[in-house]
Amino acid sequence: MTTRQHHLLATLVLLMSAVGAEAQKAPEVPRLVVSVVIDQLRTDYLDAFAPLYGDEGFRRLLREGRVYQRAEYPFAQPDRASAVACLASGATPYENGIVGERWLSRQNLQPQYCVGEGTPASLAVSTLSDELKLSNDGRALVYSVAPYCDAAVLAGGHAADGAFWLSDDDGQWVTSSYYDYPAWLTSYNRGEHAANNIKKLLWEPINDQVGEFSYFVSESMKKPFRHNFRGDRRFREFKASALVNEEVTDFVSHCLENTVMGEDAVTDYLSVTYYAGSFDHHTVADYPIELQDTYVRLDYQIERLLRMVEQKLGRERVLFVLTSTGYCDAERSDGDLNRYRIPTGEFNITRAQGLLNMYLSALYGQAQYIEGSIGNQLYFDSKGIEQRALNLSEVLERSAEFLMRLSGVRDVYTLTRLTQGVGTASVRALRNAYNPRQSGDIVVQVSPGWTLVNEQTGERRQQRDSYMTFPLVFFGKDIEPQIIVEPVTVDHLAPTLARCLRIRAPSACSAAPLTGMK
Repeated sequence: MTTRQHHLLATLVLLMSAVGAEAQKAPEVPRLVVSVVIDQLRTDYLDAFAPLYGDEGFRRLLREGRVYQRAEYPFAQPDRASAVACLASGATPYENGIVGERWLSRQNLQPQYCVGEGTPASLAVSTLSDELKLSNDGRALVYSVAPYCDAAVLAGGHAADGAFWLSDDDGQWVTSSYYDYPAWLTSYNRGEHAANNIKKLLWEPINDQVGEFSYFVSESMKKPFRHNFRGDRRFREFKASALVNEEVTDFVSHCLENTVMGEDAVTDYLSVTYYAGSFDHHTVADYPIELQDTYVRLDYQIERLLRMVEQKLGRERVLFVLTSTGYCDAERSDGDLNRYRIPTGEFNITRAQGLLNMYLSALYGQAQYIEGSIGNQLYFDSKGIEQRALNLSEVLERSAEFLMRLSGVRDVYTLTRLTQGVGTASVRALRNAYNPRQSGDIVVQVSPGWTLVNEQTGERRQQRDSYMTFPLVFFGKDIEPQIIVEPVTVDHLAPTLARCLRIRAPSACSAAPLTGMK
């Protein structure tokens, strides 16, 4: 073959490759990702109230979406803040720094809010929305809407254009100086919305079916309900009621109408948080019909959200994902187990702290070895221990041995034991929930059925370790309907979305993307 023939053949191969590449273009990425986090959503309740739903909310998602039925968190005892941070970052509290809504500050020994002053300063890693911003020189729009400050800020990440939540004081939608303040926020707050009509609001069953449905209660126990919001706590109660979800959807609608989210070639990100817990954080036994009504009303808000986004952009331009925060306030009751001869009691960590300090003083000399406590964690005076030329690990081990002798203690975990990260799956889950900068030096695991009492912080909760399932649902662009029954942890969500958007996963995310997604 001549040189000229070689050149002609090479040119032909290049042309054929170009034609092939043109014919096999990579699929377009979604123009908008809508992340829906439902605080305290449970699979058993979601399924139980299915007869009360319409066809275009939860039923549509479960019918047309890719549904992981058994989603779990990769760390122990999530709350709203730690759950949202994990979903956003693809990392556990051990890496992302958000161990809960509050922890004890070592600077002033006071409880510290995870998003103090409405900023994500304590979130130590990047989030999916941060990486989206980085991928296109900040052109992506990122907004986060939630009833609560911690959920709004953590879901929005560091680089969000806006994070909005409902004020406990006056029920208005607010943000912080960390974010831009759009003119449309002021126009919404001046309009006819829940806060401006709070004294007129009445919560009662949305229809007769809810009042007649009896998943929780027998026929003789059914009671109608009527709640208004007029006391000093009216806005807090509203935020923990079924009616808050309609307010969230109304605000999201206003946000979509007044922004250009999803309207150009750059993918945008919208996070929406709803509430599916019991009324005012009480137990299910206190408000069973209210919880049923909450799920039915939430079903309609999901339908509204899907409809408004699809009407604006079309289904093939939007990727929805829906999941839960993975815990349930209604499970944490203070019921009288003694009445039924169920093993129970009170473990008062404040008194345990005093006894432990006396024990350590007897061993090492008079001093205040423990600085404070929050929840089930004890914070030691590490500097004082070092100044006394004592070995901190030894002091903690002696302390753990002492605490294990107290009634109501199932196990005790020291800083050393947790940071080593060895042991059973349950120990790894506890380690993942721990952070050396924020958490205490000792974590006391209270026995199931016992009530943890902390006099310093006013906390009181009954320990339950019951398994709770919740779904993870993908719906929208390029999603084929499928039911997956194998368990999956939600730290896989962020890298999965990152692959769908063709961007980097968040900085501390080590989980792999879920398979089967385009």
